[in-house]
Amino acid sequence: MLRPIATTAVLIALTACGTTGSGTSASTSSTSSNTSGSSAANSRIDALEAQLATRNSRISALESEISNGSNSSSSNMIAAGAGDLFPPNARAGECYARVLIPEQYSTAQERILSREASETVTVVPAEYENVSERVLMKEASSRLEVIPATYETITERVLVKPAGKQIVQVPATYRTVSERVLDKPAYTVWKKGAASNFGKNANVVSQSVNGTGEVMCLVEVPASYKTINKQVVDTAASSRTVESPAEYKTIKRRALKTPASTREVAIPAEYGTVEVTKLVRPASESRTPIPAQYKTVTKTTKVSDASMAWQSVLCDVNSSPDNVRALQTALKAEGYTVSVDGQLGPGTITAVNRYASTNGIPQGANYVPLDVIKKLGLKF
Repeated sequence: MLRPIATTAVLIALTACGTTGSGTSASTSSTSSNTSGSSAANSRIDALEAQLATRNSRISALESEISNGSNSSSSNMIAAGAGDLFPPNARAGECYARVLIPEQYSTAQERILSREASETVTVVPAEYENVSERVLMKEASSRLEVIPATYETITERVLVKPAGKQIVQVPATYRTVSERVLDKPAYTVWKKGAASNFGKNANVVSQSVNGTGEVMCLVEVPASYKTINKQVVDTAASSRTVESPAEYKTIKRRALKTPASTREVAIPAEYGTVEVTKLVRPASESRTPIPAQYKTVTKTTKVSDASMAWQSVLCDVNSSPDNVRALQTALKAEGYTVSVDGQLGPGTITAVNRYASTNGIPQGANYVPLDVIKKLGLKF
């Protein structure tokens, strides 16, 4: 009897530790959907997690006692008297996990005031009328009138350009001459064949035979010349002095005969008719009452606090290969990647946790919640 109790205690401790993260996740999703009580829910979750950590420590101590050889009677007493440290009415060969049951809320309709009674103010604008009035447009004044000066035309001879001297430049002259210059100097080149092949006038400097047996001659090519034309100075540039006589011009110009003067001229006042706007009735206002407006809102009220509870789960102890294979087949039909091998391995647990997260079911690190089994329509 000692060994089955120790196995059950270790399994309960493992499943309880795996539930901590999933319970927190479920609680967080619940509090996010109910923003009005998020702070209180988070505090409650922290308190429950602290209690769970304390109880897990106690479970570890009990495991140590069991593994050190406690007798069957003391083990049965621990299982019966530990209270909520162990699942109530636990059966041998079953797996249990402690999960967080989120807060429960209820909704109610309530009619509230959305807008208080008020009034609108309508402004009646003032009324005006247009009348004609004669008004002074420009006051009387005076101005000075200018009497222009008078002129007469006279003829006179004026010097336009004085006599002077000018230096004129005589440009240089050039002539074209021809000159014979070296175009390409003499040089030597190796050519194939005997010296007789290049004619009598060819100047063969030397003759030799190369490795292939061919005769090679070093032939001198004479220099070449060409004739070019270039310009040279015939007479150098010079200058000469040229005298220029004075120049005169007869012009006609206007001479002042009588200077300009002024006289004062009176300007009468000017009047005009303008349209003037006059007030007939001043502006006023009228007030219209607006009744209050109400709307119906939904209020969420907390019914129960979050709590921890034991739930039966599927694990390595109470699962058969056929059950695991049916679970894997159902998960694969839902589109999850899992091997149908009848083993409750990490790949199957990962697929189960993804399915549980999608459907809002608490999840753990080493077990399968029975809610997942029911959601998939399986019966074990």
